[in-house]
Amino acid sequence: MATAATLPVVGPGARDLLRRAGTLAPVLAVVALLLVPGGGGAQGGTGGTGTVADAASGLLVLICLVRVVRGGARPLTRTAAVVLGLPVLGICLAAITSNDPASSLPGVARYVQVFVLVPAAVLLTVRDRRDFAVVAWALVGLALLQGAVGVAQYLTGTGASYQGEDIRAVGTFGATDVMGMATVVSYGLVVVTGIALGSGPGRARTAALVCAGLLFLPLVLSFSRGAWIATAVACALQLLLAGARRAVRVGLAAGALGVVLVGGLGIGSDLVEERVASITRVTAAPDQSVTDRYTMWAAAGEMWRAEPLTGVGLKGFPQYRDAHASVALSSGSDTAGAGAAFQRQPLLSPHNMYLLVLSEQGLVGLLALAGSWAALLVGALRRRGGFGPGAGSGTGAGADCALVATGLLVWQFTDFFYADIGGPSTVLMSVVLGLAAWWSLVGARRA
Repeated sequence: MATAATLPVVGPGARDLLRRAGTLAPVLAVVALLLVPGGGGAQGGTGGTGTVADAASGLLVLICLVRVVRGGARPLTRTAAVVLGLPVLGICLAAITSNDPASSLPGVARYVQVFVLVPAAVLLTVRDRRDFAVVAWALVGLALLQGAVGVAQYLTGTGASYQGEDIRAVGTFGATDVMGMATVVSYGLVVVTGIALGSGPGRARTAALVCAGLLFLPLVLSFSRGAWIATAVACALQLLLAGARRAVRVGLAAGALGVVLVGGLGIGSDLVEERVASITRVTAAPDQSVTDRYTMWAAAGEMWRAEPLTGVGLKGFPQYRDAHASVALSSGSDTAGAGAAFQRQPLLSPHNMYLLVLSEQGLVGLLALAGSWAALLVGALRRRGGFGPGAGSGTGAGADCALVATGLLVWQFTDFFYADIGGPSTVLMSVVLGLAAWWSLVGARRA
């Protein structure tokens, strides 16, 4: 029988791990709950979906507020408070000047949630580089699981409908949110690219490269042109920041992987080639989705010209769309597959975040929101350093906070040219912004 002298003792390392897990649990819960299939459609613009992940994000904000009140200290620096709070200026001004302020209130709540409260809560919850690493790898884990579901959907013909076949990889997000899995997988791919290009132990870089190979295929099978472009831009910038030697090695490995998966194995090669070619067909025989996108962009521009400073009001795009759109706009997009019946999904936003903000919040709103994002990106680029379980002791896990944070921000800001908020994955975007904001506003000063 074991005596008291031989009973296992919980050491400082184990206690630190338990405390860390407890502190990060609200953030990790938001990430993990995105595996739960959503019941609502992907509503564009300021629409909410009411998923369990959204509820978890609200709980995260509440827990963070309690911790701040109990702590009694000023939670944010003056710079951090201004950068994170700047979007509130345009949001509130657009709501006040709206022709229907009551209908704009849900939009106020949604914008403040995804661009202010949740990012601030994540920033306050992440305490050091080890926490940053845990959340970053959680994003990779979610991406791997969603990607695995997506590949299975393609191989078994149980995905969302694409050109008459149920082969589009959408993960657990369903046919009404075809960008959901592509967004999650892109986040994971950008994170592991930053880790692979980092300066830590070889095992971490090797694991990151393996994850990158696993995530490449579901990203391709998502057939999401916007996600492809944003991922290429973000990873290219990461390669440049990492230095020429590493950029060449990783670039050659990624190119070889693409040739093997898409060219050599022929996985979706014809469809991928057609999808890539459609990116450039803007005026020469574009498909209906491209026509709808550019028609809605033009409508957003017309709304802004009508109300240049404050826009038509939050949630105003659907109301004013038909009055400013040309007859080329279709009534909606067709969705089917992935366990859902055929339905017409209404086009409620321009699928361009900058034009959505410009049309609904005017120039003031766009400058406030874009100014906040620009400040985060500049902060992420100012300083670089490793992170990991042993960060600060010379035995880091091999990732680079600046590469990861910069890559995530650049991916998001590039993707915003082709997408806007809406759908279950929006709350994950908030977590990503908060993670990057920690490095930009807090973490870089602790290097």
